[in-house]
Amino acid sequence: MLIARNGRGRVVEWPSAPAMDTMLAELRQGDYMILERKDEERDGDWYVQVLFRDDGTYQLEYRDGVPAEHYQTVTASREKACEALVDWAAGKPGWREGFEWNNLGAMFAAPVVKAEDLPAT
Repeated sequence: MLIARNGRGRVVEWPSAPAMDTMLAELRQGDYMILERKDEERDGDWYVQVLFRDDGTYQLEYRDGVPAEHYQTVTASREKACEALVDWAAGKPGWREGFEWNNLGAMFAAPVVKAEDLPAT
């Protein structure tokens, strides 16, 4: 199941391409929308999210199941952001093309605790 939702509480199940485009067009600076894939047979979080930044650009992030597979990019084009959402929703393999993605996975990793940092017992 695909679910689109925004920060103002709007939720659309199985959104069409026009519905995704409308949701993006309605974003105000600081607003976001998330397109999430819910699949009982796949563990983890599978989503693409878009933040309309204060500078008028669109920050896209996606996660492929686990925190280590979390990526981010920025585009000035709402059309490119919408195309990425639509192609991701359709499962098109080339949906990431045309962007320079940065891996943010390390930001979500559990901290490493060294033995010498643990309290003595």
